[in-house]
Amino acid sequence: MTVHVVIPVFNRLAMTRALVECLRRQQVDQPLHLLVVNDGSSDGTAAWLAMQAGITVLDGDGTLFWGGAIDLALKHLMSQVSASDWVLFMNNDTHVADDFVQTLLNVARAHAPAAVGSVIRDEARPERLLSIGARVDAWRIRTVDLLDVREPGRPWPEAVEVDALSGRGVLFPLESLKAAGGMRPRALPHYLADYELSLRVRARGWRLLVASAAAVLSAPEYGNMRRAATWRERLWSIRSPWYLPALATFWWEASNWPQRLTIPLRLPLFALFPRLRRPAP
Repeated sequence: MTVHVVIPVFNRLAMTRALVECLRRQQVDQPLHLLVVNDGSSDGTAAWLAMQAGITVLDGDGTLFWGGAIDLALKHLMSQVSASDWVLFMNNDTHVADDFVQTLLNVARAHAPAAVGSVIRDEARPERLLSIGARVDAWRIRTVDLLDVREPGRPWPEAVEVDALSGRGVLFPLESLKAAGGMRPRALPHYLADYELSLRVRARGWRLLVASAAAVLSAPEYGNMRRAATWRERLWSIRSPWYLPALATFWWEASNWPQRLTIPLRLPLFALFPRLRRPAP
């Protein structure tokens, strides 16, 4: 079985080169296949990729964003490779240790059937943990990180059960992605596309775990802090974390029927009384 590492890129060539070097140093018991989706980069990325051996390159026109790039890669893989293979999503602004992929594989095999993500640590201070994984609270229409709701000082188990998986260093059995129906890039072109995909994977029988010993190193501003200038841009720009079609699709998928039916009541209630959205203990 092969691990297909999917890396969406748009410029930032130095970061892409560094990540590829990390991946080529991996000590893993399965073959690695690197698949880079170059979404219209203009900084020399295309020329550099053309000189690299062992990397499959798919090209976009600059409009794919994360969801579209992953969708393009998955459609390519599903038509070309075995359903028993693995798919690993990576972002090019991360670094990983040489045993990163093997650690994910070990946890996935030990807890099968499962998709397995990684923790996020500060690249400048690797001892600083930035994220463990998501807890989704559909009643309060919010997500929180397990890091923020767990008692400080308690050790993390080898495999941490989560409600949704980030696209930064997450390993899926290709079979699970086929069962989930792949990406939904029209509704979820970028933000929440990774979380929503993992919800559908879980709904089809795969556990969602985070390997506490597998870390991606990233800058602490890994979450997007961009604020739109107007309410229209905030709700209708693909570049906005509050892009309305993505929010609606994600929370519909994350909710059961009572939760779906009461969203029109709960949204104004939370707007008037935001303290009600505090996470459950």
